[in-house]
Amino acid sequence: MSQATGQAAAVLVAAPASGQGKTTVACALARLHARAGRRVRAFKCGPDFLDPQWLALASGGPVHSLDLWINGEADCAARLAAAAAEADLVVVEGVMGLFDGTPSAADLARRFGLPVLAVVDAGAMAGTFGALAHGLQHYRPGLPWLGVLANRVAGARHAQMLQDSLATPGDWCGALPRSDAWALPERHLGLVQAAELSDAVARLDAAADALATTPLGRRALADWPHWSAPPATPADSIQPLLAGRRIAVAQDAAFQFIYPANLATLQALGAQLQFFSPLAGDALPTCDAVWLPGGYPELHAATLAACVPLRDQLRAHVAAGRPLWAECGGMLVLFDVLVDADGQHHRMWGLLPGTVTQGRRLAALGPQQLVLGGQALRGHTFHHSTCATPLPPWAHAQAVRGGALGLGEALYVRGPVRASYVHAWFPSNPALAAALLSPAALPAPTEHVPC
Repeated sequence: MSQATGQAAAVLVAAPASGQGKTTVACALARLHARAGRRVRAFKCGPDFLDPQWLALASGGPVHSLDLWINGEADCAARLAAAAAEADLVVVEGVMGLFDGTPSAADLARRFGLPVLAVVDAGAMAGTFGALAHGLQHYRPGLPWLGVLANRVAGARHAQMLQDSLATPGDWCGALPRSDAWALPERHLGLVQAAELSDAVARLDAAADALATTPLGRRALADWPHWSAPPATPADSIQPLLAGRRIAVAQDAAFQFIYPANLATLQALGAQLQFFSPLAGDALPTCDAVWLPGGYPELHAATLAACVPLRDQLRAHVAAGRPLWAECGGMLVLFDVLVDADGQHHRMWGLLPGTVTQGRRLAALGPQQLVLGGQALRGHTFHHSTCATPLPPWAHAQAVRGGALGLGEALYVRGPVRASYVHAWFPSNPALAAALLSPAALPAPTEHVPC
């Protein structure tokens, strides 16, 4: 492929539903070509922090999210164009089922001409496999198509039955058996973080080895459907609103939900980033602002509760009028008490009054936007915990449901502390991202802006 012309092999790995094996196949494909010395760029469709960690390990590069609403079409186009200019293969992992959500993975594929590879868990089907593949390909007109891959197949005879069921024999991309060698373990918010598993690379190599035996794995990139990068318009320049400001960013197993694009946006705003690990007992770096990202504080509640020196340093930071932005898991540690999923109570850092309780069922999910000063900072929410606090919300985010706006997550403000369950996508509005980490008062909340 010629990077000079902005062309590359590309695929959007989708499925009829969650849990079919999209991440495994996308990672296997990226790993197969990356370890052969080819340049691979990977993306995740929709908001996600966990799948991108596996895709980054497989591809050897940073993984950005692509969402037509959260990013905006122009941002998606620019990221795809940049990838095509430097890669031999662009792999985009879909989200949920191919047509689930507004916008869906299919919407992204149709907008940018990304050929779709459908991964189907065929462990309990035979001829229906063909009907499902046909439906996925033709349900919406104009869907670019690569083919279909059967996952969790019992054996060669089963694979042949599945292949024979296809109306178009050329759609067959192969079959993968079920195997513990490349299974990616899960927990309540999705996959276990890649960094937590000592055999993570071995799992990816096993999946890549299996994929290498399939027609898809044996196909040379030159034989893939032609794909040209979308035209990208120059991005608006980012004003250095955080020039010279030092921002301390928590980053460890408890605070891992960080978009690389958010870090890049803060740097483009002029900020100097300093990372620290509460779990390792790090002191708060000398800084002008603190960002506590989301993650899994509920799994490390006892350790975090014992971080008394850091707690006191954060209290002094706030007492001096310096801002602190906390989102989702980062917000949980700021309350008085965290009740974990086993019912254990942990005395936390006490910068916000109240109790958060970790549940076993999903409490909120979906795209949301914080609207301040008539502008929107887009993002999403995804959590199992609930919050009980006497602190009234300073504002509410707007939840997007089927193209309409509804009442979303609370934004809590207490002095220079700003906290919400919303995971913000900083590139959607760098100025508002800067406002969250600036000592000045936030712009006034706005009731409605178009979604």
